[in-house]
Amino acid sequence: MTTVLALIGAKALLYMYVWLISTIVSSYLSERKGYGEKPGLATGLCLTFVGIIVWFIVPARANSKWKTIGMFGREKRPARAS
Repeated sequence: MTTVLALIGAKALLYMYVWLISTIVSSYLSERKGYGEKPGLATGLCLTFVGIIVWFIVPARANSKWKTIGMFGREKRPARAS
């Protein structure tokens, strides 16, 4: 009986990690698209995988980081004079 419970616990831990990772990705995408982190956090928590797909479909705002520097881009810092 303890083996069965241990297997259920391992699956539950895996599902929890998947749920948390999808929440993090949804939050990141919504923040990059200019909507803030909270809407992405809510969709990631409630919709798991679907939340990520939703934020790929939602259009980015005009002055968002998604439009100005891209999905993974970073702002370029001015070169230091040496």
